[in-house]
Amino acid sequence: MSRRDTLYSARDGEPGSFRFDEQVVDVFPDMIDRSVPGYSLIVPMIGQLARRYVQPGSVVHDLGSSLGAVTLSIRRALRDRHDLRDVRLVATDSSAAMVGRFRQLLAGLDAAEQAAARQDAAGQGAAGQSGADAPAPAGMPVDVVHGDIRDTDFGNASLAVLNFTLQFLDLDDRDRLLTRIADGLLPGGALVLAEKVRFEDAPTQERQTEWHHDYKRLQGYSDLEIARKRNALEAVLKSETEQRHQQRLREAGFRRCTRWFQCFAFTAWLAEK
Repeated sequence: MSRRDTLYSARDGEPGSFRFDEQVVDVFPDMIDRSVPGYSLIVPMIGQLARRYVQPGSVVHDLGSSLGAVTLSIRRALRDRHDLRDVRLVATDSSAAMVGRFRQLLAGLDAAEQAAARQDAAGQGAAGQSGADAPAPAGMPVDVVHGDIRDTDFGNASLAVLNFTLQFLDLDDRDRLLTRIADGLLPGGALVLAEKVRFEDAPTQERQTEWHHDYKRLQGYSDLEIARKRNALEAVLKSETEQRHQQRLREAGFRRCTRWFQCFAFTAWLAEK
């Protein structure tokens, strides 16, 4: 279980110092849930979208997978889809600490699911049911990759997810990455993109920032913690306007882009090929 995030009650928040290190990994689920309004809704909704866009025999990419919340949401959502049993899930992250922890979590989940499946099968056997009626084994396998998402091969992909990941890349890399994703996606495939956006109008930006800080206060963060983390993220998280994101997606080759979520500056779109 995740520890409560109190990192910035002690860290000084030097500008640009934020890293996905072991200390962040220890508190990450609590940190992101209390920092990103609507995160607990976005993740299962991505699983719902996956049911519509994932294609048989294809690859699904969770890019910047952290502790695998999106990967596991997609796997749960597709569990009853027998036509998608041959889908390959790939979760990629550049943080060794995140990848190591996700592999541990995944191994524990798989072991528990396999044990439950064996127990159910044994119970059905005792009741005289045939093996054909036995429950499906644990969820579809996941490849957890420690690597740079910019080096990913997107061939034969039907769905890719960038869930608050693109904002951590250099601006020059964003166009190239989205173009490579669009080129690799199968016809009818899609990209889910969630980002923290900024607003061109200064008063709007100020209001949105204030509202977000109010949200974090309601989650138990102090003003000092809020200020320190904001400083630490400077020069690490580089947000852009919604208009720029929409333009980049069109230029990358996506034919349609739909905004399906927004709470304050936190926005998610579905881009279809």
